[in-house]
Amino acid sequence: MSVGAPRGLASSGQKPIAEILHPLSATEEPLSVSGGGDKEAGLTNGTPVENSSPASASSLFNRLQLDDDLEADIQDPYALTETRDLFVTVDDPKKHVSTMETYITYRVSTKTTRIEFDLPEYCVRRRYQDFDWLRIKLEDSQPTHLIPPLPEKFVMKGVVDRFSEEFVETRMKALDKFLKRVADHPVLSFNPHLNAFLSAKDLNKRQGLALLTKVGESVKHVAGGYKLRARPAEFCAMGEYLDTFSQKLGTIDRIAQRILKEQSEYLTELREYGTVYSSWAGSEEELQHPLEGVAGCVTTCCSALEEQCENMSQDFLPVLREYLLYIESMKNVLRKRDQSQAEYEGRLEAAVLRKQEDKTPIPVEVEKCQDKVECFNADLKADWERWQSNKRQDFKQLLTGMADKNINHYEKSQAAWESLITLLQEKQTEDKTSDTN
Repeated sequence: MSVGAPRGLASSGQKPIAEILHPLSATEEPLSVSGGGDKEAGLTNGTPVENSSPASASSLFNRLQLDDDLEADIQDPYALTETRDLFVTVDDPKKHVSTMETYITYRVSTKTTRIEFDLPEYCVRRRYQDFDWLRIKLEDSQPTHLIPPLPEKFVMKGVVDRFSEEFVETRMKALDKFLKRVADHPVLSFNPHLNAFLSAKDLNKRQGLALLTKVGESVKHVAGGYKLRARPAEFCAMGEYLDTFSQKLGTIDRIAQRILKEQSEYLTELREYGTVYSSWAGSEEELQHPLEGVAGCVTTCCSALEEQCENMSQDFLPVLREYLLYIESMKNVLRKRDQSQAEYEGRLEAAVLRKQEDKTPIPVEVEKCQDKVECFNADLKADWERWQSNKRQDFKQLLTGMADKNINHYEKSQAAWESLITLLQEKQTEDKTSDTN
């Protein structure tokens, strides 16, 4: 993998590591889009155009996935020719209990053919603070690049159990996504700290790699507190977009959490509601079958609603929160870029004044500051395009999945109540027959 012009990489590009053959063991077959005949017609918003019955949820999802793959191939002509050489995955969480603390570790598996690694495969265990260490090191040593966010470290005690199966599973998925994004990045994936994180058996988080750290530290200081004159228009547009996007996502996140809370409360009431019909059926011999049918319908609706709540809490909300954190990361890179520009402008202005007074040439430090600003601009633009591409893919998948799960929820509920109508009609027929006899 070259470190040339960065490309827009899809965030879901990596397969689970169990499904990946090692690059040294087999040759990867070229990708192809199969299927004979013309593709079914569909609107740009994903709505199928059919004269007969509507398409099923799964076919809608598959068609949108195919459209996304084709769109990615058109945008990226190198998608079929470039071979990935670094595959990572995070799985198998384990709880560790000691006299001092209790914590969770995750298995980090790596397969690679890169010469920077001594072995083709690694398997190490890391805890959350190790991932946090990696992100800090990446941020310090690669200040011009957007570093993917980690899930929040702290949780409210008494509200969320950080050792519950649901919480650990959600965090594991977020850590896996973080590491895959870093491994897919054409620059961050070659960082020595990532190499140490993936390969070192015992991670020494105090070790320096001081040269790279100093590069990051130099960006944090602005000469003489100089204030930025004006941010370029394209970066102003980025900042305005991030503010608007953050506001919209924050509103959706708050409303979605309220909906989830109300659905959970409704689910509790619905379960009690079904129990009443079950107990009633035991005391009404003639109405036993219809009442049991109602109880069964309510039970089915409870299962469908429980599944929908689980999908919202484990699939929908985490993506919103990840992108809210992503926005803060992007804003942080923009601030660093502004600091770098302010440092350059301050040094340049001072050098111009000295040159007017004593005819001294522009010092080399000013040219270095200018190079740093240009490097910041180029890296930020490339990461912005990659982030936008990932965002489009993530939200297409998220919204399509949400539509698919809502359809499944209502289809299950509808089928349950339709079966009750059939049961009631049969009961009515039996009653008429017995009356006639």
